[in-house]
Amino acid sequence: MKASSPALFLDRDGVVNREIGYLSKPEQVEFYPGIFDLCGSAQSMGYKLIVVTNQSGIARKLYSEADFHSLMHWIEEQFDQRGIQLGGYYYCPHHPEHGIGQYRQECPDRKPQPGMLLRAAREHDLDLTRSILIGDRCSDIQAGAAAKVGKLILLAGTESRGCASAPPHTVIFALEEATLMLSPPLSFHEIG
Repeated sequence: MKASSPALFLDRDGVVNREIGYLSKPEQVEFYPGIFDLCGSAQSMGYKLIVVTNQSGIARKLYSEADFHSLMHWIEEQFDQRGIQLGGYYYCPHHPEHGIGQYRQECPDRKPQPGMLLRAAREHDLDLTRSILIGDRCSDIQAGAAAKVGKLILLAGTESRGCASAPPHTVIFALEEATLMLSPPLSFHEIG
């Protein structure tokens, strides 16, 4: 029986790339320093790389779902050129207050809800307890905790007050710190 894989879950805006607010075009992308080293190291240790991102810009009709997919394909190409394969990406295009039309709704995928993480785990046969989530918002940490992700990391900067009420997590100030925290995940046999 093949053991489930661990994942490195990454929020997009604020972790994969710098947060600019409603990113929608490749020319707006500034990759976060250290993201390629982090992902290359994680990939070499057997982690699947999965992006999970709230996209209220779609809900607000600032850009379309097609625009979002086009940008994500471009981002995947940037990783591919460096020998890094993103295992997938998940997004929530809804917002309960600011969504327009069909996009105005509560959604189990919108972080802090765990829907995207749970769906990724099912579709990619992931072991959430051996996985890591890195986000820049308290809602990322809350979603990871709700999905029972094993290690939760907050990249400081976006949340000016921190996440005191969030579940236990580690705060880092640069992605290089997360790279140093990676360790080869224990195999199913080592755990059992």
